Amino acid sequence: MKNKVIKGVLLSCVMSLLFACSPKKAETEAPVVDKEQIKAEIQAIENKFASVYTHRNADSLTYYADSAVSYFVGQEPIVGKDAIHQFILEELKDFPAGAKIINETLEVYVTDDGNNVAEIGAYKRVDSTGKILQNGHFFSFFAKRNGKYVCTRDMATAHATPE
Repeated sequence: MKNKVIKGVLLSCVMSLLFACSPKKAETEAPVVDKEQIKAEIQAIENKFASVYTHRNADSLTYYADSAVSYFVGQEPIVGKDAIHQFILEELKDFPAGAKIINETLEVYVTDDGNNVAEIGAYKRVDSTGKILQNGHFFSFFAKRNGKYVCTRDMATAHATPE
């Protein structure tokens, strides 16, 4: 009986050591995020947003998430994609003929999984001769939804317009 107990204890110790000392399974590595590719993708989204003004086509607006909040220059926060769309429709009524907006993505900060991006950018609103009507900077926060980045929050500032 004593031998059976000793064998049982030894077997338990050996089994415990086997499981405790076995190599850990490799942890899944985070996907490699190509920051420059994401920056180019965000710049393309900004170009498309600017074309909404250039072509006066707010109906082509795909920039914002449904629950987005936008802080346009000099405005109270505008909540929701539909309200932002309506604001842009109103703003286009006074947008000068021949004018356009030029957005430039200056920096992006990407989460390790690539699903969220903070962007710092600059913009110019220029007339048909290239004269700057307004310029400034902006922050935009993007989330990847259904494989595409959409803006969830943005805020813009305006600098004094050069005379």
